Amino acid sequence: MREGIYFTYILASRSHTLYVGMTGDLHKRVFEHKAGAYGGFSSRYNCNRLVWFESFDDPSKAIGREKQLKGWRRKKKIALIRV
Repeated sequence: MREGIYFTYILASRSHTLYVGMTGDLHKRVFEHKAGAYGGFSSRYNCNRLVWFESFDDPSKAIGREKQLKGWRRKKKIALIRV
């Protein structure tokens, strides 16, 4: 991947379903989620509200963080969002 800034993020739906992802362009990716540009989990459950993000200068760190968060239980993710 190219050099730059990478983001790990959490989106939520109105019903509080959570989605964890990673991207190199957070603004564009959130817009894509809102527009339902791609099918899949976030589209199916209407996860389109950005509730948390973290930035990294190394894509492997962002991917590692995404994997870590996906392994967490819901309660721990909610605690992270509330910080």
